Amino acid sequence: MAKKKFYVIWKGTKTGVFTSWEACKKNITNFKGAQYKSFSSKDEAEKAFKETYDVYKGKDTKRVALSNEELTLIGKPIMPSISVDAACSGNPGKMEYRGVDTESKKQLFIQGPFEKGTNNIGEFLALVHGLGFLKQRNLTYPIYSDSKIAINWVKKGQCRTNLPITEENKPLFDFVKRAEKWLKENTYTTKILKWETKAWGEIPADFGRK
Repeated sequence: MAKKKFYVIWKGTKTGVFTSWEACKKNITNFKGAQYKSFSSKDEAEKAFKETYDVYKGKDTKRVALSNEELTLIGKPIMPSISVDAACSGNPGKMEYRGVDTESKKQLFIQGPFEKGTNNIGEFLALVHGLGFLKQRNLTYPIYSDSKIAINWVKKGQCRTNLPITEENKPLFDFVKRAEKWLKENTYTTKILKWETKAWGEIPADFGRK
């Protein structure tokens, strides 16, 4: 059984909180500049309607809110730490990745854009770049990523993508080979941790293009 959603319309034929997609669609179709979002609970939707669309633009508002007990169990991110993320326009498409200080969100490194890449490859490269960044500075901060796939690839020491190599993405795959070589030749004590998006929101390194 699908979970019920609630829809907020800030700009439309009618505005407010609606309890069905049909009602929402009716009031945004053919309305130029319509502003709307779906939410997982009525309380969240009513709270959002009292604020502006810009507060929620680009954010994932469909996640079910965690209970206080679940939030306590998860805890808070470890500080200091690095957070990494990648962004890809298309699949494959132009891809870039970066790492930031988790607390201040200060950008520590960025690479790209690379042609004909994928988000998973970017997440993998970002993690390896972060490992090298920390080792070079003799730091042992943990690294956060919201990609289980990339974390698994790094632990296995190999980027297990099925993306074929072409003339366009050869420079990207050269980067991948360098990353795999680094993992093979280096040891590290840095902990690679999964970013708990449901509890903490978007990872600080997020490019904000959702």
